Amino acid sequence: MPPSASPSIDHLEQTWRSLIDVCSDLSEEEWKRPSGCPGWSVQDNVSHLIDYEARALGRPGPEEEPAARPHTRNALGESNEVGVEHRRGRPGADVLAELREVTAARAAQLRALTADDLEREVATPAGPGTVADMLRLRVMDTWSHEQDIRRAVGRPGHDRGPAVEETVTYFTHFLPIVVAKRAGAPDGTVAVFDVGDVHRCAIAVAGGRGRVLDTDPDQWRVRLAMPATTFGALVGGRDDVPDDVTIEGDEELGQRIVAALGFMP
Repeated sequence: MPPSASPSIDHLEQTWRSLIDVCSDLSEEEWKRPSGCPGWSVQDNVSHLIDYEARALGRPGPEEEPAARPHTRNALGESNEVGVEHRRGRPGADVLAELREVTAARAAQLRALTADDLEREVATPAGPGTVADMLRLRVMDTWSHEQDIRRAVGRPGHDRGPAVEETVTYFTHFLPIVVAKRAGAPDGTVAVFDVGDVHRCAIAVAGGRGRVLDTDPDQWRVRLAMPATTFGALVGGRDDVPDDVTIEGDEELGQRIVAALGFMP
């Protein structure tokens, strides 16, 4: 199949295929197993992805009013619960069948987009943006929930490749705020992040603000190394983050940075 108008569309399709593959032979117990995404089972993660893509196709969603749950933090989280709750009583096989159908229809829709379509302005969960911006968010969200499922059922995978690189790159845009503001790193700090074999970056703090360095620093105060899947789990504030972060240098600052990484709503 030829490349689409946006690499994000290709990456989203890759992630859907990976997600369908890992879910293709789950037992009913595995479908209902809790995941590290607070309040959601394996099936709930899939239901959430179906609900978004079905609505993007223009299909009517459930009519229930959003309601707060113990694990929801904001109005977006409450609205996400509607499609999840709507599918919660179904067998996992039925939800998988819907995932296959919806993602196939959505892929066809996305592959018909033109370059002009991608630049059209839309509202995104991160604020005003373009269709291309929204697709980057869809790659990030879909890969993150795929990893929630993989951790829950003990089937690791899809920890490298273009979709992972796009997701990790998106997350690293927030690291200057994480290091300088959320973790309170002092001026003069250089913090290096090695995210598996996917991404490496360094954040320098000056005047209470962080910035990404253009070159690899010779000296640093703290260095954090972790797999891409662990980085994603930390950023998403998951309940089941693996204990495989390595901190070199200022251990106390490194721990503060790790604690501050849960910035996604």
